[in-house]
Amino acid sequence: MRILISVDIEGVAGVFHAEQTRAGNTEYERARRLMTAEANAAIRGAFAGGATSVLVNDSHGGFRNLLPDVLDPRAQAVWGKPRVLGMMGGLEQGCDGVFMVGYHARSQSRGVLAHTINSFAFARIWLNDQELGEAGLYGALAAELGVPVLLASGDDVFQAETAPLFPRARFVVTKTAQGHASGVSLSPEAACAAIEAAAREVLAQALPVPQPAALPARCRLQTQSPGLADLFAVLPGVERLDGVTLGFGGPTVQDVVRTLNSLSAMSAMLR
Repeated sequence: MRILISVDIEGVAGVFHAEQTRAGNTEYERARRLMTAEANAAIRGAFAGGATSVLVNDSHGGFRNLLPDVLDPRAQAVWGKPRVLGMMGGLEQGCDGVFMVGYHARSQSRGVLAHTINSFAFARIWLNDQELGEAGLYGALAAELGVPVLLASGDDVFQAETAPLFPRARFVVTKTAQGHASGVSLSPEAACAAIEAAAREVLAQALPVPQPAALPARCRLQTQSPGLADLFAVLPGVERLDGVTLGFGGPTVQDVVRTLNSLSAMSAMLR
């Protein structure tokens, strides 16, 4: 049984400020160590639960945050970008389940450091008329490939938003949000213990069969400004719906997610 562990940073215990998520400062260096510790906890739990192979996907920012020399040597890691499947890179190698560790709530919510893919460019995203964050979008991509989400960790807003999407998944609440950059957190040690236990226990159960999204997939994207909508509307297939809203589709969810990631990359020219 092969498990993919996709690891973000904003949902990690003890992470509350944007400075902790951006390279080039001591706060980030501490946060990436906490991120690696939670990844290791999920790895330990996966192997204890019966996994025979574990892939760890670094899923934050430039996808090169996890500390290679600290990561559990039993796992292999997926680093760097661009990559076709983004936060689900590794599924193309054939996986039986996904763990989402350190994830966060969608943009415009009250979750800690909440955003969806690109906080500068994207305000809200709907897939087939359902508003989703990163977990929902990438969980839909995984479902399309026949891989269920088995475990997810992050704050309480993330759990409330995401649990209905993955009713058979185990959730670990690492912190309670009190605002965009404030809240109450478990200690790193307690968060890691909870993640390890949940990972072990969830693999002792029968794996659920995911329900793929309806196809063809349709996406509606609300941008952070009309200027960004101007830019994104240049891409063929993207339709301008109003001053800040765009629509586009694709034959698969993967096509939609790849378009979103391409638009995110395009937005750099307006920063």
